[in-house]
Amino acid sequence: MPNADRPQATFGKFFSTNLLLRLLIIVFVGVVAGLGAVAFRKLIAFFHNLFFFGRLSFIYDTLEHTATSPWGAWIIIVPVIGGLGVAWLVQNLAPEAKGHGVPEVMDAIYYHRGLMRPQVVLVKAVASALNIGTGGSVGREGPIIQMGAAFAANVSRWLRLDAWQRYALIAAGAGGGIAATFNTPIGGMLFAVELMLVEISARTLVPVMIVSGVATYVSRLFLGYHPSFIIPPLDIAATGHIMLSALIAYLVLGVFIGLAALLFMRSIYWFEDRFDAIPGNYYIRHALGMLFVGITIYLMLRTTGHYYVEGVGYATVQDVLTQQPPLAVGLLLALAAIKLLLTSLTLGSGGSGGIFSPSLFIGAMFGAAFALLAHIADPGLDLNVTTAAALGMAAMVGAGTGAALTGAVMIFEMTGDYRIIVPLIVVVSIAYATRRLITSDTVYTLKLIRRGHDIPESRQSNLYLNMPASDVVRTDFMRVPADAPWPPPGLRRFPLGGIPHLLLEDAEGHITAVVPATRIASNWHKRGLSVRDLAVTTWQCVTPDTPIIDLLYRARLDGVQVFVLGDCTSAGVQNVEGVLFWESLTRAAGLPLGKPAAER
Repeated sequence: MPNADRPQATFGKFFSTNLLLRLLIIVFVGVVAGLGAVAFRKLIAFFHNLFFFGRLSFIYDTLEHTATSPWGAWIIIVPVIGGLGVAWLVQNLAPEAKGHGVPEVMDAIYYHRGLMRPQVVLVKAVASALNIGTGGSVGREGPIIQMGAAFAANVSRWLRLDAWQRYALIAAGAGGGIAATFNTPIGGMLFAVELMLVEISARTLVPVMIVSGVATYVSRLFLGYHPSFIIPPLDIAATGHIMLSALIAYLVLGVFIGLAALLFMRSIYWFEDRFDAIPGNYYIRHALGMLFVGITIYLMLRTTGHYYVEGVGYATVQDVLTQQPPLAVGLLLALAAIKLLLTSLTLGSGGSGGIFSPSLFIGAMFGAAFALLAHIADPGLDLNVTTAAALGMAAMVGAGTGAALTGAVMIFEMTGDYRIIVPLIVVVSIAYATRRLITSDTVYTLKLIRRGHDIPESRQSNLYLNMPASDVVRTDFMRVPADAPWPPPGLRRFPLGGIPHLLLEDAEGHITAVVPATRIASNWHKRGLSVRDLAVTTWQCVTPDTPIIDLLYRARLDGVQVFVLGDCTSAGVQNVEGVLFWESLTRAAGLPLGKPAAER
């Protein structure tokens, strides 16, 4: 198979120089992203009407509560049926369709040269629509992002575009998908910039802008010009003259939302680990998770009159934003907690769908509840419930996904009112900072770290290639005997986010191998291993002043995965200063990770 980074044909160069052709292909990706968003929503409506009411219809207004199903208590098994269908699709056609979609796109960009299988587009659409339509507590944004990116990736492969063109088009497809979903073109563009683009320049930004605009326009032709939520402008107008006391209260709200985002992230993967430990196969585990979902939505109907937390949950969010009817603090907090639980059950048991919608739901409930509680504590405190809910939505998305600008701008686009900007910036920034102080991982990167795949937090210019290795080295390491058991004594005292590298030593104290921290994290819970089983033996000693570009050259040429910094002597490494792993190098250089020669 030819190397995708070195196309056999010259179409990539022709594509770069032919402006009209380039524009046509970019617009084509935007049109498909927009049509894909429309078709996906219609597919959700089809499954929802079929399984909840036994009728064939593509009409489904997510801002209106689902009517009571004629199945009565049998509605409990509807999510189970949908879950079994999802399990079959994932198991037999496309395993990468499992989960919330965005990590798979990031993984393809940084570890698979932007290659994604074409069947992912269709399988992800059907699996996620089936999960959402039968009541699964997941969102439609992650699947649309993955579908748009997968389509763009395959167009790039078929046309044999150059690497930078491929990465830019994939990011554009992802951004176009989310722009079309929410009717927020700027938010879609920023999502691609914050999470997808490996190079930020005019040549990569312009395709993202065009695709986001075209996809939004196409979706508006079919779905209308209104945003995903209708936010009353009179409520937002109250933020135009925000008092200092209210601004301080919003700071506190940001802290709480940041902690809620962290809890949401950890909950999804905690449930995933618990379900993976359950005896049986994928079908049994996912059916069990969806059975709990079915029981919960039925109990919600019996006790409150609405399903409230099934599917994307937009009707509940709309209730909070319009305060029609007003919801009590206890119910708001209960809905946030139940939604968090059901989303964790749906995804943790093996479902297919996004986390954007659940994040918006949880953020809205927390924000509205905070405003009501603040008013009870201080009746003179002027916090508007609608405004607080909108701020909570933006902050939850920004803190959980790491796309802080996207969260803020999307809510701004939905309100269309500049007066919300100041509290919006405050709450989103504080929520993001709160989560970031505790962990640098997001709900997306945490999934990849569990696979041992590290993702760069930022993109830099090539100036960083000339930095010395000592500027990016990790100094946290432990020396352990090469025959030590797993885990070695003392390792458990480190938190999962602060695991050191391990240097394996022989009886004379010479370093024989290295165990990177990423391998430790991905094998944290395994038993019956020794440290030697996880060791990387292709390592080299380098001096601290060696430029990063030289290390990248050695890694690519010789397949070196690990560099140990120190004094290199014939007797071994003396005065070790730290360890550099391949992924740390590429992250420091702001490059797609790929793999060193020995692993390709």
